[in-house]
Amino acid sequence: MTSQSQYQEAKICLLGDMGVGKSSLVGRFVHDKFDTSLTTTLGASFMSKTVSINDKTYRFQIWDTAGQERYRSLLPMYYRNAAAAIVVYDITNQATFNVLRDWIRELQKLGPPNIVLAIAGNKSDLTENREISTEEGKGFAEEIGAVFSETSALTATNVAELFVEIGKRLPTEAPPTLRTSQASHTVTLNKTSKGGHSCCSQN
Repeated sequence: MTSQSQYQEAKICLLGDMGVGKSSLVGRFVHDKFDTSLTTTLGASFMSKTVSINDKTYRFQIWDTAGQERYRSLLPMYYRNAAAAIVVYDITNQATFNVLRDWIRELQKLGPPNIVLAIAGNKSDLTENREISTEEGKGFAEEIGAVFSETSALTATNVAELFVEIGKRLPTEAPPTLRTSQASHTVTLNKTSKGGHSCCSQN
């Protein structure tokens, strides 16, 4: 990693109900670890990672927001100026899927225009307890023009690939910024997941 390399900054917010695994997804992506001792996020937490996608370098500023109702009024200040938002649900919990439309409506009303949207059905390792089918999740994402993926923070399935698909949708006209942070983590990601199959769908 060279301190003089350039990148384009992109703010990404994770939204969704409490318990869907937002913090675990961020931890898996940034540190490639699954932490069983994570506690409930209060307000929001921040991590960053520098990623190379298709010969372009991004520094993802990732905001993991709290899912509790009492923090909802604070969320607009976290997704303000966000380049992308990942709305997460738990594939084993129908209620977390039912509120996706409310999260999207809020983003469309209060978020920045042209924000890249992604829908992540997390906990795909618990498929035997599934309450939402892949087709149902994918259909909702297609309806709103969002990236879709079923992920597992536990097994790392499709987590990195989800961020690749988001990166491919980000606008390319923003000027690169000189990287000064030494705390970011650098990784080069390919277009497809292991085995050559893309995890995500795009319109």
